[in-house]
Amino acid sequence: MQPRPEDVPRYTDTYFNKTKACVERFGDTKVTYAVFMRRPVTSAPRLAVEWIQAMAAARATSVDIDLRYKEGSWVGAGEPILYLTGSFFHLVDLETIYLQKLGAACVAAYNAYTMCVDLPKTAFMAFDARHCAGAEMAELMAYGASVGSTKAKAKMGALGFVANATDATAHYFGQRQGRGTMPHALIGYAGSTLRAAEMFRETHPSESMTVLVDYFGYEITDALAVCRRFPDLAERGDLSVRLDTHGGRYVEGLDVGASYAVLERNAPEATRGYRSESELRHLIGPGVSAAAIWHMREQLDRAGFPKVRIVASSGFTPAKCKVMAVARAPVDAIGTGSYLPESWSETYATSDIVQYNGKALVKVGREFLLRRPG
Repeated sequence: MQPRPEDVPRYTDTYFNKTKACVERFGDTKVTYAVFMRRPVTSAPRLAVEWIQAMAAARATSVDIDLRYKEGSWVGAGEPILYLTGSFFHLVDLETIYLQKLGAACVAAYNAYTMCVDLPKTAFMAFDARHCAGAEMAELMAYGASVGSTKAKAKMGALGFVANATDATAHYFGQRQGRGTMPHALIGYAGSTLRAAEMFRETHPSESMTVLVDYFGYEITDALAVCRRFPDLAERGDLSVRLDTHGGRYVEGLDVGASYAVLERNAPEATRGYRSESELRHLIGPGVSAAAIWHMREQLDRAGFPKVRIVASSGFTPAKCKVMAVARAPVDAIGTGSYLPESWSETYATSDIVQYNGKALVKVGREFLLRRPG
């Protein structure tokens, strides 16, 4: 990933560049950096490490990388994820960029793992690209999601993240291409949800199909119309309906009372305990709630389409996924960009020198970073 070796001075903090000039004038020394984060994370260091290695090669120098937590490991707040030892002159101006490549990916990995563990039988699709601030961030988020997903698959047998939105980062999920069917724009263009489905099928006849059903506010009516138009796809399980209802209204056929009723029929324990306001909103509120997903499942089954899958999107944060788990929401797949860190300040990685020419030394208050055996 960018930046290239020749572009580093333009993208690094100026005070690092000025320090590099001082070191060049007064003499180089061997240093050790401790790289850490202030909150618990899941270790996702590969992109940062690979970039450091590439920079070392380009500068014909060597950097010893002591990775204390392998990819996918849980890391406590303040615990060094890795130590870097090498030339002060060659390391000092790399800090800005390798921290950019580390922090957000580690938090994304942590969030993705949490979501996959809470809903182990649900497939996730990483639809975050359009929420990212450019291609580099999109790669960091896809990488982070893949690390968290891989950990959840290994530890919990979760389905995890199975695909993503773009070809560029599909390889992180074991795919050659991104996955997706139709945005709301196609439905507006077609003039009806059913016609949009017909257009998609005519254009992509060999693909399974996921149809957005909330454009006109008739989620149930339009979902059933599509199922009846494509009964072969419905019977084979190659048809999905996607709920993306915004938080300003209820899914067709629901209100507060009806939402409570549908949960009472299917997951009564979900509303029995104490719930915060945000949890209640995820359970019985407007938008894509647990009640909305259960409601869609009931209507599909009642109409004779038990194999039609439900895909949900819209605000699926780790907290919302946890509520979906409590309600045992029958969601087959979730399209999400919500493993993106909700609080960006939590993604800040930090790097402090803890040794100069073999002598332990760090600013007061950061003694916990000094390298311990192990």
